[in-house]
Amino acid sequence: MAAWMARRGYPVHPLAPGTKTPAPNCPDCRSAQHPPQECPCRVRGRWCHGFHAATTDLPTVLRWWETEPAFGVGVSCGPARLVVIDVDAHRTPLPDRQRLLPGIPVDDRVDLTGLQNGFDTLALLAAFRSRPHPCDDASTLRVRTPSGGMHIWYRAPKDGPGFRSSSGSSPKVALAWQVDVRSVGGYIVAPGTRTAAGVYEALPGARLPAPLPLWLTAELTRTGHSVGAGPAEPSRGPVAARTRRPGGQGPGRAGQRILAPLIDEVRACGASPAGTAFSEKLNRAAFTAGGLAAAGHFAAEEFRRLLLEAADQARPHQPRRNRLIVETGLNAGSNRPIHPKERP
Repeated sequence: MAAWMARRGYPVHPLAPGTKTPAPNCPDCRSAQHPPQECPCRVRGRWCHGFHAATTDLPTVLRWWETEPAFGVGVSCGPARLVVIDVDAHRTPLPDRQRLLPGIPVDDRVDLTGLQNGFDTLALLAAFRSRPHPCDDASTLRVRTPSGGMHIWYRAPKDGPGFRSSSGSSPKVALAWQVDVRSVGGYIVAPGTRTAAGVYEALPGARLPAPLPLWLTAELTRTGHSVGAGPAEPSRGPVAARTRRPGGQGPGRAGQRILAPLIDEVRACGASPAGTAFSEKLNRAAFTAGGLAAAGHFAAEEFRRLLLEAADQARPHQPRRNRLIVETGLNAGSNRPIHPKERP
């Protein structure tokens, strides 16, 4: 499995036999911990410090596992552009309902009878967004863990945002209770790895990660998982105050010419509470902004604020849904760069 992963561009590193923890190497790491940058193993082509030493170099990988065939396989998620949704099934007391889905109030009228673990909270999040349960997504690699949980492997866009790892019990950055995220700064246990608790078993369906769904991209962005950024916040102040960048340089005129009427369409929806195709117009504006930003015509953050302002003016009762549409559109557009000359 280690060689199979390495050949497909997934950096791997050894896990100690029978465990899901990285294998140490040098004496200092066997007896204590020292910083990865001070460890002599990596420069000598040896494993140590887990994902810090992960590699796709096939001769190195083969040499490591010939040294110890019982090694398990860890995959460094960040360099592999992996986002793995790690669903836990721990038997722990249910927290307050407002901690189940960070940033999403769960109304007291919602019946939580039977909700026990991460499978349930991820299903709750998917239902709230009217999306299918990721645990049922046979189009991507899914792995049953020895503890009864599940790893759902996805592939982040090559040129899109990176996402940080998190714990579902974190009070700061979390996707849902008992739902961890393994990405930048983390690793995941590869299927086929055997521990004392059992085997990480690939479930029926795809054997490779599918692209990260747009709605999960938006949720990870909303919950502060974007590397180098916190959760998106509602805009403040008048629109005119942000139509120019620091230093007096506004967005490219061609990009402005394309986006201005789209934003005006979104804002105009405020004149009618329904029947204006608001979501479609907002998504089109966000997708176009993402494409123009990807082509380097201006910063996406600039028009994210403008879009959210227009959306919140038109539909002030649904700020969370507005933000989801904007983030989804921007992320989708970022994969399709748009140059003004391509549009009339």
